[in-house]
Amino acid sequence: MNPFLLYLLLLKATATTFSGMASLPIIRDELVVERRVLTDQQLNTAIVVGRTTPGPVGLYVVCVGYYAGGVPGAVAGWLAMITPAFLVIPLMHYLGRRAEQPRIKAALQAVVLSSAGLMWASAVPLARDAVSGVVTAGILAAGLLAMVLTEVDSVWVILGAALINLAAYSVDVVAALPVR
Repeated sequence: MNPFLLYLLLLKATATTFSGMASLPIIRDELVVERRVLTDQQLNTAIVVGRTTPGPVGLYVVCVGYYAGGVPGAVAGWLAMITPAFLVIPLMHYLGRRAEQPRIKAALQAVVLSSAGLMWASAVPLARDAVSGVVTAGILAAGLLAMVLTEVDSVWVILGAALINLAAYSVDVVAALPVR
């Protein structure tokens, strides 16, 4: 894929969202659904790599760029990830003084709610692709319950899920209990 076009697509995703994973629905729609440059499995892998390495939450965008365009794609992803950070400085200067105004508060609340809805809409197809057996379905349910009902850090949920799935694969439980 052309690195400049990839940069523009990833920039659209990162500049129109307000947190690292909130760009996921746009990236999935552009690169998996519309252009078919990536598969859901590749996008899942990019998210896992981005979430398990140190750095910002949106680091997965660099991995997406790599999957879509190799090293030039990774550079495009990195540039798309950092560009909004430079653009947010004047925005924060403007919003900082006006944050308590009802119109600004309402607009920010609308952005948060729409981002949550978009993340849910993209999480369902990705989870459908990742859940491949009874063990992974159990991990999904347990992880969701842990995140909703407790204050456990997401790192521990991710680490626990990885260890459970590795243990299940080592005793070949996953292959014996398919969901589909």
